Amino acid sequence: MLKRLLIFVYSVLVVTMAIATIVEKYQGTAFTQSHIYASWWFTVLWAVLTALGIAWIVRRRMRKAYLLTLHLSFVVILAGALLTRLTSRSGMMHLREGMEVSHYEQWGDDGSTTPGKLPFSIRLERFDITYHEGTSSVSDYVSHIKVATPADTMQAIVSMNNIFTRKGVRLYQNSFDTDGKGSFLTVSIDPWGIAVNYLGYALLFISLIWMLITPQGTFRKLLSDKRLFSTVLLVLLSIGYGTPKLSAAPRVLPETTAEQFGRLHMLYNGRICQLQTYALDFTKKICGKRSYNGYSAEQVLTGFIFYHADWSHEPLVKVKSGAVRERLGLGKNVSVDDFFGNGDYILGPLLQEYYQGQQDKLHKDVLELDDKLQLIFELRQEVPLKLFPYSSKEGLKWYSPADKLPPEMEESRQQYIHAIMPLLRDAAKAGHDNVVAEGIGKMQGYQKRYGGTSLPSQVRTWAERTYNGVPFTTLLFMLNLGMAIVSLFAGRLSRIVLVVSALLQTLVLALRWIISGNAPMSNGYETMLLMAWIATWLAIAMARRARIMVTFGFLTSGFFLLVSHLGQLNPQISHLMPVLNSPLLSIHVSIIMLAYTLLCMTFACGVTALLRPQKALYLQRLSMLFLYPSLSALGIGIFTGAIWANISWGTYWSWDPKETWALITLMTYAVAAHRHTLSSLQRARTYHLFMVLAFLTLLMTYFGVNYFLGGMHSYA
Repeated sequence: MLKRLLIFVYSVLVVTMAIATIVEKYQGTAFTQSHIYASWWFTVLWAVLTALGIAWIVRRRMRKAYLLTLHLSFVVILAGALLTRLTSRSGMMHLREGMEVSHYEQWGDDGSTTPGKLPFSIRLERFDITYHEGTSSVSDYVSHIKVATPADTMQAIVSMNNIFTRKGVRLYQNSFDTDGKGSFLTVSIDPWGIAVNYLGYALLFISLIWMLITPQGTFRKLLSDKRLFSTVLLVLLSIGYGTPKLSAAPRVLPETTAEQFGRLHMLYNGRICQLQTYALDFTKKICGKRSYNGYSAEQVLTGFIFYHADWSHEPLVKVKSGAVRERLGLGKNVSVDDFFGNGDYILGPLLQEYYQGQQDKLHKDVLELDDKLQLIFELRQEVPLKLFPYSSKEGLKWYSPADKLPPEMEESRQQYIHAIMPLLRDAAKAGHDNVVAEGIGKMQGYQKRYGGTSLPSQVRTWAERTYNGVPFTTLLFMLNLGMAIVSLFAGRLSRIVLVVSALLQTLVLALRWIISGNAPMSNGYETMLLMAWIATWLAIAMARRARIMVTFGFLTSGFFLLVSHLGQLNPQISHLMPVLNSPLLSIHVSIIMLAYTLLCMTFACGVTALLRPQKALYLQRLSMLFLYPSLSALGIGIFTGAIWANISWGTYWSWDPKETWALITLMTYAVAAHRHTLSSLQRARTYHLFMVLAFLTLLMTYFGVNYFLGGMHSYA
């Protein structure tokens, strides 16, 4: 009776959350928040589930420490959520320059507002909108405030990347008045809930990792199961990239001349590097690939520099968002000219709506698309081409032809910096490739003469060109995921290939270390590479004790390399929006992607088992081998996102459709991990059928929310 009641309440909660996301689409967020998420009965449902869960654990006499900690973590998280619900306050305050305010509009559960009192007064001294250099793209919203209490007065800054905390009150930059003279700040006061929630998150992270490494756990027992060697998994993935046909080929520099241009040095992303690096990032950002229609990245870049009229007609700008394509009538690959219908910038109205507060997924996708075009516009003005070093009293700096040059610079050098690119452009258009090559050679001489010690060494230059010349992560993720299947049949060959893969990953990390001069763990991309490298060498070390570790090593490292590959298809050339420029975002998205990929493998096992019932039992064991790390990754990923959200905008859980469906996915797949207490799931065919149906929740989370439900949460 207790188990049936527990299953019933659990199911009701999952179904209720799913229905709520659909209700929100048609009735609005305020209605759903007040009538469902903030209602007394929804809170009671969670409380009843918690009580029934505790009673079931006591009845089952659960003694395994990692399981007790895991279930306790959810109790603590729910307790923290309840404390936040009962004791926290939040709202909005509107500031105008020169006005002093000591109150805010406090939000109620039903959407109403009441006046709230602050323990201090705030005066808005100045509000600034900062832009990325040389562009109209917003970099940050900054409120300069003066905070006064009876005891003291202080100056402070609140921006999208800077929270202000005083006397238990946290202030977040929200939006601004259209005249730029006023600012809206979000107010959050949560004295108890956050600390308890963070304790719950810590317990959850520890227990999820503990679940994977403890010898008492199901996962470790599956790893040592020799019967997995005879498992057959027939999953073939093919990825194709279409290339649009062109009616007339654009003019380009010869490949050797463009390659020579790529050997110039420039200041890019805070370091002096080969211009080839910028060309690759530029091309991947615009096209989604390392090259375009057979042209190298250097040819694409120099095409926009020297023949921008030709390249403005080329359909090479990739539009990823289906909603944007539908709204603006665009194809998947369009030209720069396609964004200027009748002379008007078609993204302009949507960008204006975004800056006025309509920051849903559609408008954020438009902002990302505008970012690509801004890169092209900047390149036309030669803004990013910081190719010319100059030493002054302030030190050595690199300048582009578009920069304001120091007045103390010799007039002849100023004339050279301003004239060289137009001269090269004229020579290129006239077809005088030898003149272009000669001019590039003179630029190289200029850099060697004035660049001094800022120029990279020959070893670093070699490392960078080697790294740029081979798409290591792309090749390695394809090799490792492919070998994960082959390793089930060819044991000795697989071990050899795994060692080769490990050595290549070591080479990649070594090259990046040489290029940057720092250990390769400074961003999300390098972290994924490092995790793949660790997983591969661990698999090699453990392969003698458990042969299945070869397969697991290929899978794990392959997934990490896949995530890093996907990240590099859209490199960060310009700055991200400040709220997105957080290492927590990289961790959150990367771990979620790993979880989704592993869950895809359980779906593949399920489909194969239903088609080949004689292999169902073996595939069940393999599916569970994927299930446990995917649950750990999904749980850690979801609640890392909650921490990031709380740091960024003051609320760790807002019941956005993406958040809600991620939780539904976690709760659905968690059922499969309880097969020992659910007799129906102990039958292999029933288990696989459940996993195939559970995959629908993942599809809804990943695709359904974006293309049907919408919502503000569009980062994950």
